[in-house]
Amino acid sequence: MNKDRALDYINSHNLTEIKAGNYRTTFLEIWMVTVNDRIFARSWGLAEKSWYHTFLEDPEGQIRCGEETFNIKALVPDDLKELTSEINRAYLTKYNTVPNLRYSKGIIEQKHVEKTMEFIICE
Repeated sequence: MNKDRALDYINSHNLTEIKAGNYRTTFLEIWMVTVNDRIFARSWGLAEKSWYHTFLEDPEGQIRCGEETFNIKALVPDDLKELTSEINRAYLTKYNTVPNLRYSKGIIEQKHVEKTMEFIICE
C-alpha cells in the first residue's frame, strides 16, 4: 500500500520532497510529521507564493519519498484544533537535535499552526 510506504519513509527521514499543484516542475524539501497515520506539514516561510498557498488554489501535487513519488491531495484538516497539540508534539519529538530546535520550537507557534496542511496519498 502506497500510504504505508510513504508513512514509513516520512517517519524515518527528516526531509521529504513536495511538489505543490499541477504547474510547478520542481520539488522542495520540507519537514513532515505523522499523527495517527496521517501526514502533516506546516509552512515555515509563510510567503504568498509558497507551497501552502499553491495547494489552497490547486490541491493536487506529489511527494517524493526517496526513489518513490506519490500523488497527493492537500487539504486543511477539519479537525486541526483537535490535532494541534499532537502535531506540535510530533514536530518537537522528530526534530529534536540541537541544530533543529530553534525551528521545531518556532514551527509550533500559532502563525505556523495556522498554515498546517494534511496530505492524502492517492492510491
